[in-house]
Amino acid sequence: MADTTQITTRSGLTFTADVAGPADGPLVLLLHGFPESRHSWRAALGPLAAAGYRAIAPDQRGYSPGARPDPAELSNYSFDKLVNDAIEIVAAVGGEGRRFHQVGHDWGGQVSWGVASAHPGRLASLTVMSRPHPKSFQRALARADGDQKNRSRHHRAFLEPGTGPMLLADNARRLRDGLFGQGVPAAAMDEHLSVLGTPAALEAALAWYRANKGLAADIGTIAVPTLYIWGDADATVGPDAAKGTGDFVGSAFGMEVLPGVGHFVMDQAPARATDLLLAHLAKHPV
Repeated sequence: MADTTQITTRSGLTFTADVAGPADGPLVLLLHGFPESRHSWRAALGPLAAAGYRAIAPDQRGYSPGARPDPAELSNYSFDKLVNDAIEIVAAVGGEGRRFHQVGHDWGGQVSWGVASAHPGRLASLTVMSRPHPKSFQRALARADGDQKNRSRHHRAFLEPGTGPMLLADNARRLRDGLFGQGVPAAAMDEHLSVLGTPAALEAALAWYRANKGLAADIGTIAVPTLYIWGDADATVGPDAAKGTGDFVGSAFGMEVLPGVGHFVMDQAPARATDLLLAHLAKHPV
């Protein structure tokens, strides 16, 4: 059973987080994507705890009310700050200087790539779901004959100032039918919108896109054992970007393709994704 708690970092931000497992267990930091929340990891926390891990799943910067600097100042949501939040959260839960396992989905996956690039010595393993290595993504985006530009067209809309109110209108219909319309259960949508479904939270979440246009990030070859999980029905990440990810991992690398699963892996195939995660962690102990 997970406990919901508040984690205050040395930068003075307070993150709402679900925490499970023994306090002295190997740390696993799980970072959610957009438009989701810490609830993405609901199915993984119990199995991680049962396996002896200390699992930490925060609502990230902007999603947590206590960690929501002004989104009008885009420097508050620069990529280096998002990566630093992960390191500071680990420190705040007793992991200062300790190695840990980094896990992320979508935007949380982008941050996880950043943590692995900037702090490889801190990680025992890396698991990323649905977000290819940034260089693989950019390579696919640049292909004139590829379809990644079309798959990523919603990113441009997120830069417009009227997008937040539009996404929340009519009981967040566009979020429910659009981005979530890939087989995500209604109960999961409601959980995520309990975190994200206010103007203040959504504007802060959109600031991630506005501060980091095109998902560009200076991330090189990853020197951490990496598992990449991708659903082959993902509407937003195509096969070029996904299957090219291994080109940018210089350590042990495994890719698992989930047939018929869309972008929101932990909401759509939680048992399979959790089993893959646990197997990967067991191969690379802290």
